[in-house]
Amino acid sequence: MYFSIMIENFLHYIWQYKKFALTNLQTVAQEPVSVIQVGAHNHNTGPDFFNAQIKIADQLWAGNVEIHIKSSDWFLHNHEQDKNYDSVILHVVWEHDTEIHRKDNTVIPTLVLKDVVSKTALQNYQKLFSKKQKWINCENDFASISDFVVSNWLERLYFERLERKSTAITQLLQSSKNNWEAVLFKMLAKNFGLKVNGDAFLSLASSFPFNLVQKLHAKQTSLEALLFGQADLLDKDVQDLYYLELKKEYQFLKQKHNLSGATVIPFQFFRLRPPNFPTIRISQLASVYATQSSLFSKIICATSKAEIYNLFTVVTSSYWEIHFTFGKVSKASKKRITKSFIDLLIINTIVPIQFSFAKQQGKELTDAIISIIQEIASEKNSIVTKFQDLKPLGNSAMHSQALLQLKTEYCDKNKCLQCAIGSSLIKR
Repeated sequence: MYFSIMIENFLHYIWQYKKFALTNLQTVAQEPVSVIQVGAHNHNTGPDFFNAQIKIADQLWAGNVEIHIKSSDWFLHNHEQDKNYDSVILHVVWEHDTEIHRKDNTVIPTLVLKDVVSKTALQNYQKLFSKKQKWINCENDFASISDFVVSNWLERLYFERLERKSTAITQLLQSSKNNWEAVLFKMLAKNFGLKVNGDAFLSLASSFPFNLVQKLHAKQTSLEALLFGQADLLDKDVQDLYYLELKKEYQFLKQKHNLSGATVIPFQFFRLRPPNFPTIRISQLASVYATQSSLFSKIICATSKAEIYNLFTVVTSSYWEIHFTFGKVSKASKKRITKSFIDLLIINTIVPIQFSFAKQQGKELTDAIISIIQEIASEKNSIVTKFQDLKPLGNSAMHSQALLQLKTEYCDKNKCLQCAIGSSLIKR
């Protein structure tokens, strides 16, 4: 039964929040037990709860608590051979099937929860984890959760997601020798590639030193030659002047700077709308850096959407006004970076960069920056749509990012006991 698989996490929850009868408790040896402090929940190796205070008979004990489904799990996990468990003062189990002891053979008192757990909490838990082809475990009750609980939890989840993105940015910062401009370039490149070509764009941005972009920033043709050449998009037999100019310039740059594009992931065009072709996005990225210097500093100082839109509202070079791919003429159109695309850059690059930089500087994220993400409309994807079908929620990018975090990091991993929504359902 699924319940039996998850029960140890449930017992942690029951112990942590004291969801059991606290009066007339006894150990299996019929000694009275009083729980003064349950201790701090340990999510790493070692006993499950540190620094608990438990009164057993007339003696007050301070130490750790270990929790298992059965008493015999103590031996199954070889705790009797581990000195880290010598400080356990109470063994809390669902059912008792054997006496357990420490490494020095002293007996550890055991408390059985099976008959003292709140029956309502147990029923709510079983209901939540009854697997009946649900999209999420709580989908039948999600609508009944108070707006206050959901709103506060989503706000926390958004910052949790920012923290996760901050970790990736920190790794890029280390590999870029603490060059924030280089990190911004790599993050922007990844997001210019969207989901299909994100990794390919990141590998492109990482295939040459960023100071080369800084040296070439006033020459868009040279920037495009660098990017298209490193992306291995200048190896065809195309006979038009712009292509041949790029090819010649790239050969010069390649020789002068000893470039190699061997580590760049191949770009995908299949099933992409033409405006999202890598060729168009590369030219737009080059345009951003050809028109903006010290872009990182401007982004860090930006406090409104309008400022960010001004930085990124650029068009491709003129060649791409009548092309989507090299050598094939198309209907003339200005291929400008749209506001909806800039919104994605704000969500996935700009605010995370601002957050990470503020964190490194030991500063709080300003209200102006938070207001930017709240002004941007919610992303449209299947996860956000399904949550909105269950219960009308906020319509900002902060909410959609939080919902993605909720689904991928909690619902999909059955971490309902660590979720404010799942926890509130069990507490009913």
